[in-house]
Amino acid sequence: MRTSNLRTLALACLASAALLTSSCNRNNDATPADDITTAEDRSEDNSETAMSSDVTQMAGPVDPQAANSPNILTEADFHARFGACATRSFNATTRTLTIDFGTTNCSCPDGRYRRGKIIVRFTTDVNTRPSGAVVTRENYFVNDNQHTATRTFTDLGAGSFTVAVTNASIIRANNGGTHSWTANWTFTRTAGFGTPQVSDDVYSVSGSSTGTNRNGVGYTTTIATPLVKRADCFKYFVQGTVSITNSNNKTMTLDYGNGNCDNVATVTVNGHTRTITLR
Repeated sequence: MRTSNLRTLALACLASAALLTSSCNRNNDATPADDITTAEDRSEDNSETAMSSDVTQMAGPVDPQAANSPNILTEADFHARFGACATRSFNATTRTLTIDFGTTNCSCPDGRYRRGKIIVRFTTDVNTRPSGAVVTRENYFVNDNQHTATRTFTDLGAGSFTVAVTNASIIRANNGGTHSWTANWTFTRTAGFGTPQVSDDVYSVSGSSTGTNRNGVGYTTTIATPLVKRADCFKYFVQGTVSITNSNNKTMTLDYGNGNCDNVATVTVNGHTRTITLR
């Protein structure tokens, strides 16, 4: 069902907020500072990708306020996800959904403050599975940092989808630097498609990103072995490795382990491995 598919799509993308987001032990002096900055910058992109995924759940390519609209979030669910001050509207002619946080900071349930708009233009009119969509921002700020990006969601069928991120940047307040990047992710459903429950959904995630972090250091990230996301482990990937290489010729490998649902991972730099705690 479309509701289940979109809910698990949102869960899968939300898990990407954990991608490269880590808090190292105090004695983890093997981790390059530039790569830690890159990891932090990447995590903000992944959090907003999760937000974009959630927005596509507000409606299919139909009016969310219409009485016969299938598989949409109720107003109560909408405000629980986006905050009491957020509103939504739908243009049926252009199949465009707008989430408006207003012109002053709106306190959101995830602890961040947002203002501006998230705009979703649905590119298909299929209601029986996740529809294609292009998600953009307009005068959009998170904790006073301006975000720009175009995220294109493409349905691959059988519960799988891709996310392409282009024209992306985070312009930090108070001259804190600019992070810019492009990314491409593929979420392949390996279990749970066609069942009504969410808890049995499993995704295999592949992809890469290229960018420049807020300190002006270029980087590339590549999923070296597919990341595994289970719906019953909401916050974390449970398996897989990610490689980060920056323009200072420093390389870090992040390993999510062997399938346990926990906040433990390892980082290997220059042959030295340390255990870290994921945020």
